[in-house]
Amino acid sequence: MKTREIHLNAYLKGEPKPENYSVAETELAEPGEGEVQVKNLYISVDPYMRGRMSGIKTYIEPFQIGAVMEGGAVGEVTASNFDGLKPGDHVMSMFGWREGYTKPGKGLMKIDTSILPPQAYLGIAGLTGMTAYVGLKRMIDLKPGETLWMSAGAGAVGSAGIQFAKAMGATVIATARGQEKVDYLKSIGADHAIDYSATDNLAASLREVAPAGVDAYFENVGGTHFTAALEVLKQHGRMAACGMIQRYNDAEPASITDNLTYIVGKSLNIRGFIVSDHMDMQGEFVKDLTEWMMAGKINPAETIMDGIEKAPEAFTGLFSGANKGKMLVKI
Repeated sequence: MKTREIHLNAYLKGEPKPENYSVAETELAEPGEGEVQVKNLYISVDPYMRGRMSGIKTYIEPFQIGAVMEGGAVGEVTASNFDGLKPGDHVMSMFGWREGYTKPGKGLMKIDTSILPPQAYLGIAGLTGMTAYVGLKRMIDLKPGETLWMSAGAGAVGSAGIQFAKAMGATVIATARGQEKVDYLKSIGADHAIDYSATDNLAASLREVAPAGVDAYFENVGGTHFTAALEVLKQHGRMAACGMIQRYNDAEPASITDNLTYIVGKSLNIRGFIVSDHMDMQGEFVKDLTEWMMAGKINPAETIMDGIEKAPEAFTGLFSGANKGKMLVKI
């Protein structure tokens, strides 16, 4: 059985380019003892993957040149020699960027698609949603009545975080680029939505809707947003930092903001985090998400491109704002 997969041809410096990737065809092995064969249905592309394309080890190993890449995926079992899975079952894995695979069944997570569609486990019900949840609940400890600024509000984590924060009783200011995104932010519950590309002073625009400042900031962007956040956070303000996408494609180190003294003067609490370090919160996350969805408080958004060959384009689109909500590739 033939299957296609995406290989990384060269480590990236600066913006991702089409020549950094290639589509390869390979033979899919029949499952051996304890193995299953899976046809992927959807794969996820995420900003953190940019770091893995640089050849530098951070909290995770870099992708290997000339080898198939990896990432979140949901698929359907097509053949099985593993007692815990049968053909027709749906599973979640880290074997994305490919149409199918044969792997040990023990390392796969069976998912229930009777209530949620399979791709939801890559977005609102998966690590994306849990990232927003951990940031708000554990890093920020958001309280009812507080004011939160959510950056990259139209993105996967941002759009989930807006809705979670509203369900938690907060006032939410959200930022994104372009009027279409601003309209979308309002449609999912943001109390105030700001087009950051339409202002030359982001901090001033934030003060117009929050004259007293914000209690908390969810950092997805970095750069100019981080600088503005230090300006508008209140005394003892809190920041959860899970991404700084504005700087991921910088070919050279960026200059650092010159207002870092606010960290001391305002006694700010800034906590960076990786969601995989907080999997102890998964039970609480599932409970709250289920209640919020049953109450109609959550409306997940997805941007879907068709075909494995579209994976590099989908990934690059994350940096140009091509997505509303979770960016997925349908296989």
